[in-house]
Amino acid sequence: MRIYLTITPVILALASSVLAQGQINLTNHNERINYAFGMDIVSTFQEQGFDLDVKAFEAGMEDSLAGKPALTPEQKQSAIKQLATYLGAKEGERRKVIAAQDLKEAQEFLAANANKEGVKIKEVTAPDGSPAELQYKILKSGPAGPSPKKSDIVEVHYVGSFADGSVFDSSVARNTPATFRVTDVIPGWTAALQMMKVGDKWELFIPPSLGYGEFGPPQIPPNSVLVFQLELLSFYTPPAVTNAVPAAVR
Repeated sequence: MRIYLTITPVILALASSVLAQGQINLTNHNERINYAFGMDIVSTFQEQGFDLDVKAFEAGMEDSLAGKPALTPEQKQSAIKQLATYLGAKEGERRKVIAAQDLKEAQEFLAANANKEGVKIKEVTAPDGSPAELQYKILKSGPAGPSPKKSDIVEVHYVGSFADGSVFDSSVARNTPATFRVTDVIPGWTAALQMMKVGDKWELFIPPSLGYGEFGPPQIPPNSVLVFQLELLSFYTPPAVTNAVPAAVR
């Protein structure tokens, strides 16, 4: 919920001088603050597609300032909850439209990219059980050797970007390799790492089904194609964990 819903008492207090006076003097600091809040509230409601009833809004402020609100605290919270539900539904609809468009663009990008020179395709199974294609290009090959297993810990350098080339994350820029278990990352990485050797550097083109899908972190738009330059620096098998009870405490 937007901040104006959590600071309503402050807004009501600041509004007192404007309501009491009939005229607005924007050279007055207090009235400028009130006016700014009014602008912010209106623009916020408009952005969310919500109909702001100015008369009802003013009545709510005036009645609250007079100490005679027409709604009980429970009724007020119920109304605010209804607003939150409405805004949440609107945001869900907006995300669905964006997700559908982004999925279409992702499919078009991957279809064209699959025919580019050097691009290989690995058939894998997405987390939901559906078939998926991991596209990759070998940029550099390390010496022959084993590949990491799912339970192994790997150390990698990477640069992550979107299909348009804009970078959203980079261990190279931080000059700090990333270390993690092979299965603790997105499915596209898990599949690729089990094919790579130490010293390999690949470019991965990860479809939404092997990335974050429709619901990812805030910096990742829904159904994005993720492009990674991934270099495997090292890996090791962690010691086995045993749940056996020592003889001394049996």
